Amino acid sequence: MGKLSFVALALLAMAPSAFAADSVTVQRPAVYNEDADVPGSVRKECKLDEQLPDFIAQYAKETGTTINFAPAVQTGQQGRVLDMEFTNVTADGNAFMGHHKSVTVKGKLYENGKVIGSFKGKRNSMGGAFGNYKGTCSVLGRTVDALGKDIAGWLAAPKMDAMLGDLE
Repeated sequence: MGKLSFVALALLAMAPSAFAADSVTVQRPAVYNEDADVPGSVRKECKLDEQLPDFIAQYAKETGTTINFAPAVQTGQQGRVLDMEFTNVTADGNAFMGHHKSVTVKGKLYENGKVIGSFKGKRNSMGGAFGNYKGTCSVLGRTVDALGKDIAGWLAAPKMDAMLGDLE
């Protein structure tokens, strides 16, 4: 075997570990904190718990991070794991009176069982353009989309106690 072949094999052998930092396991569906103040109709109808991980995965691709979904995450497992939960969802108002919606989440990023970053993120929305034609789930979906982008950006350069979105 020549030197070039040996070097190529060595690089291939290192490849999985080289890309491991670019992969994060995320729970889908995301969970609501047991003390979270979330209207029952929002939990049942809006599917925010599925949308948030999906938006994180969508935006993470732009930073070169791969998101792997799992039905539950173990913070002590090998690799990177995002332990995240909804802490509050506000769904006041309506299309006729005006919307006041917000979603708050918090999370910790673990690498091989050790915390390497943490965040709290919040996004508010009054409905945006043509908000008076949108329902509650649609407006909350906008906030979760923005949070997904915020969290994906943070995953690319995680730090402790980061404030994301409207908390910056």
